[in-house]
Amino acid sequence: MNAPANPSKLIKGATGDWEIVVGMEIHAQVSSHSKLFSGASTDFGGDPNSHVSLVDAAMPGMLPVINEECVKQAVRTGIGLKAQINHRSTFDRKNYFYPDLPQGYQISQFKSPIVGEGVVIVDVTPTEQITVGIERLHLEQDAGKSLHDQSPTDSFVDLNRSGVALMEIVSKPDIRSAEEARAYVTKLRTILRYLGTCDGNMEQGSLRADVNVSVRRPGEGLGTRCEIKNVNSIRFIGQAVDVEARRQIAILEDGGSIDQETRLFDPARGETRSMRSKEEAHDYRYFPDPDLLPLEFDEAFVEELARGLPELPDEKKARFMRDYGIASYDAGVLVAERASADFYEAVATGRDAKMAANWVINELFGRLNKEGFDIAASPVSAAQLGAIVDLISEGVISGKIAKDLFEIVWTEGGDPRALVETRGMKQVTDTGAIEAAVDAIIAANPDKVAQAQAKPTMLGWFVGQVMKQTGGKANPQSVNDVLKSKLGI
Repeated sequence: MNAPANPSKLIKGATGDWEIVVGMEIHAQVSSHSKLFSGASTDFGGDPNSHVSLVDAAMPGMLPVINEECVKQAVRTGIGLKAQINHRSTFDRKNYFYPDLPQGYQISQFKSPIVGEGVVIVDVTPTEQITVGIERLHLEQDAGKSLHDQSPTDSFVDLNRSGVALMEIVSKPDIRSAEEARAYVTKLRTILRYLGTCDGNMEQGSLRADVNVSVRRPGEGLGTRCEIKNVNSIRFIGQAVDVEARRQIAILEDGGSIDQETRLFDPARGETRSMRSKEEAHDYRYFPDPDLLPLEFDEAFVEELARGLPELPDEKKARFMRDYGIASYDAGVLVAERASADFYEAVATGRDAKMAANWVINELFGRLNKEGFDIAASPVSAAQLGAIVDLISEGVISGKIAKDLFEIVWTEGGDPRALVETRGMKQVTDTGAIEAAVDAIIAANPDKVAQAQAKPTMLGWFVGQVMKQTGGKANPQSVNDVLKSKLGI
């Protein structure tokens, strides 16, 4: 039975509401030094055809030999997806002919994949969470690459990618909007990076998405889907879902029908265009690969891999909320990258964890985003940011001074405590000095005194004047206390 449609996710058409249904096939390059069935290098960026073994080039008589590390990486990923690990799986030949596929077939897994059903918990917004089912994960080899822009008359083939191990992670059709599609891929990439099973680099092609899009009237069965092939950025995935859904709605509302086909997304034109009619499984004439035995391992093999896994994002987020008392949204931001989570823990341990989260997310991440840096390139270390948090907690500096101090550490470096001493940045907590400043301002502004006594919200004006007179160094709480006492508020 279909779950009721979420009204906020529906698209308004000319003839009524429509629901988008999206399923994803993510092709994730396995992090491994060598290919799935050969010892050739998987390094990115080599000269064309410089990472090609006789197996990858499909020379006669060459036999594939399974790479055990790629098997381990697939199992680790399955565990991370809370999925069924199949102790017995088989490899099949998927037959099709293309210049960059020298064997004339791709070795994949069809009927018996290495990983079965799992789940991914996705935070779509700070207040909305969805569960996306995983149908399967199977291992397969990548094809090479055809190059059509090197010559006006010829096409060239680079086989460096040929035989590189891929995990194809197939979701169930549980996604209902472009926003959910983006959030799902973001979360899946985070899990893969934590596990170390795929670097998630979409620019280099190590994570690519085939996006299956269909539309239907709310409550009806699934519509005819179109597959948008090889979308290589999270932003483009969202755009492709929206564009394709609206294309299908326009056709259906016009009385037409959707052809099941494979399409490409053109981000420059903001449209999808037909690539070929969509093949079914029988078109590929799958059959068991006669050169490869079934892949078999026992539960002890799985348990050993599970013991070596790091703490994963969902568990880390729950621990941050429990141990550090921070909000769900903040915890989600902090665990989005493993390096960011480690940085935060280094700042928060033994300190005010909520204040640490505020400084890491708002000041540090905000500045890193503005400058286009990642956390590894941060000019401010965890120790330096921790020292700034300590100085605020100890009352040595105010929040405003702390922002000035952060700017100095960002641009010049240095020990925050030493900088506060040498540059005279300590906040004034001496009530005698604050009282003197308050008395001077009250004496010079008798009209404002009367206004403040009649309307206490005027107190902010006096606070601002005192802060200005003390160069922003007066302790704001002390200033408030002295002013209230002197003005009788």
